[in-house]
Amino acid sequence: MSKPLLQVQDICFSRQQRCLLDKISFEVNPGEIVTLIGPNGAGKTTLVRIILGLIKADSGHCVKLSGLRIGYMPQKLHIEPTFPLTTEGFLRLNGKPSPAEVDGALQRVGISRLAKRRLQKLSGGEMQRVLLSRALLQNPQLLVLDEPVQGVDINGQRELYSLIRSLRDETGCAVLMISHDLHLVMAATDNVICLNQHVCCSGHPDHVSNHPAYLELFGDNQREFALYTHHHDHDHSISGKVVPCGDDHV
Repeated sequence: MSKPLLQVQDICFSRQQRCLLDKISFEVNPGEIVTLIGPNGAGKTTLVRIILGLIKADSGHCVKLSGLRIGYMPQKLHIEPTFPLTTEGFLRLNGKPSPAEVDGALQRVGISRLAKRRLQKLSGGEMQRVLLSRALLQNPQLLVLDEPVQGVDINGQRELYSLIRSLRDETGCAVLMISHDLHLVMAATDNVICLNQHVCCSGHPDHVSNHPAYLELFGDNQREFALYTHHHDHDHSISGKVVPCGDDHV
């Protein structure tokens, strides 16, 4: 059995005498999609920042597989509006990748046509794909995604989650992501960890969606989960056009 890529062990973190994380423990295994959900202020982004080494926990440990390569996609990135930066120019700032590597990353997320476009001209969904391609340039074993569908419409959200699953299948990487989009993400993940300063419940989406702690936190939103757990017989292209599952489309 392969070793976990990441083991989070009893992480505690407080700020200004307020407990943000209390004894958080879980692991991420190779090829697994793990999603952190929870209300605003639950500590999700703080936990990810600790995992990335951006801040230090008060106690507990994050044990990473030796040499683990992590690709990180932030929730958003501020780009100075007057800065004349194209998509490919932006990606070349990330560790000086070769033109072929940049082109390959753009192809993987379906936006090769945007290589020469100014970042300021991109839609919300296009920018999220740029940030995802930036994370892929690390050739990651673990993708860490903070609200990857932020600012994207419902069809674009569904498409991005499908893309994330496809990237996992293609590369074999694991995925750890934060999401508020319960109705979509619960059907697009292998394991769910529900946080509210502590781990309220965790496990397969079917288990978590029926757990009393989950129902107490999200109430009527639980009903949305059922709408998206059926098997779709169609997909949506980048333009939002409905196409049969399995068809190649742009």
